[in-house]
Amino acid sequence: MKDLKLDNQPFVASWSGGKDSALAFYRAVEAGGEPKRMWTMFETDEERSKSHALPFAVVRAQAESIGVPFMTRGADWNGYEAQFLDAMKECVDDGVSTGVFGDIDLEDHLKWVQQTCAKVGMEAVHPLWMEPRRALLEEFVQAGFEAYIVVVNTKMMPAEFIGREFTLELMDELEALGIDACGESGEFHTVVVDGPIFSKRVPIMFKQQHERDGYVFLEVQLEA
Repeated sequence: MKDLKLDNQPFVASWSGGKDSALAFYRAVEAGGEPKRMWTMFETDEERSKSHALPFAVVRAQAESIGVPFMTRGADWNGYEAQFLDAMKECVDDGVSTGVFGDIDLEDHLKWVQQTCAKVGMEAVHPLWMEPRRALLEEFVQAGFEAYIVVVNTKMMPAEFIGREFTLELMDELEALGIDACGESGEFHTVVVDGPIFSKRVPIMFKQQHERDGYVFLEVQLEA
């Protein structure tokens, strides 16, 4: 959706802390949109983000560097939709009725987001939708973003990729193994620490790894 036009439109960005949400945010700003909020869904205790398992302090530091107010909700998967609706309704009530999401080509998820947003009068915009995955990844790297793999689904790819910086060379390695370098099917998740939307690099460090339910998670912390 490179012809996207948001001409001074206020928007809330769905923010996972990873590469797709960062590139969608970047494109929305380039299209003239005005970011008013970043929204992240956390686990019920609100200590770690859903899927990417990033600690609250890291996601908050991303929002602070980007310079956009940070909004969170906490939910398990059973309560996800209710909390999603609550967050989007709060935005609409405050005059922000456009939501920016990082979906690329998973039709079922796009439909869920659009239909759920519509329930509260939110228009869902997908700046990356149906663009070639490799082209999006190259744009991400060439724009100057810095990201690292922090979650690996070991049923779909080797655990040895945990902690790797997201580069063109890494994409080539993954694709040579028959792995989707975009991770669109949940092969892996990333954390973004720098790029054109950041005012300064988010200083992180990696601690120990742990495995749960076929996933390897890399502990990410802010540098002291």
